[in-house]
Amino acid sequence: MDGLWIFAYGSLIWDPGFPVQRRILAKVDGYRRGFYMLSVHHRGTPDLPGLVLALDKAEGASCKGSLLEVPRGSEDATLSYLRQRELISSAYLETTVAAEADGQRYKATTFIVDQKHNQYVPDLTPAEQVELIMQASGGRGTNLDYLWQTYVSLQEAGIPDPQIDELISIVSEITRSSKNQELA
Repeated sequence: MDGLWIFAYGSLIWDPGFPVQRRILAKVDGYRRGFYMLSVHHRGTPDLPGLVLALDKAEGASCKGSLLEVPRGSEDATLSYLRQRELISSAYLETTVAAEADGQRYKATTFIVDQKHNQYVPDLTPAEQVELIMQASGGRGTNLDYLWQTYVSLQEAGIPDPQIDELISIVSEITRSSKNQELA
């Protein structure tokens, strides 16, 4: 399809920061979504990094997300904004992917994790991920809010994500346990 399309798989779904003409549920093959990138700006700091979603190249994987159509005339401004936001520490790489939606193929711009970057952390356990997420905060807010907003947005869009479901479950258990300890 013509025009500029952005494939959103994380916070761009619920906070794109640019005008969106249309949203379409889409799938990209050959990539997986996961909490694979330390955040030292938006959801953490260099001293107390957070953890954000990354689109990671993985054979046999696929990722569901949203295709965001950019209104004509705002393509350059949108790409400039996204490059400032997403390429802040060079841990993401801007790339073009083939996305499938409604039986059609779209060429979409997205940002994938640079597997050679020191912020790439693909092997953290869910408990380690939650530990980072619960303690971190950065320029765009708390890491816990990022997790929650992404979870809610994926639920509303009908996009299943067992990894995020597991992290929400662990956070909920920790929160319940700490409330019970406060009451004791």
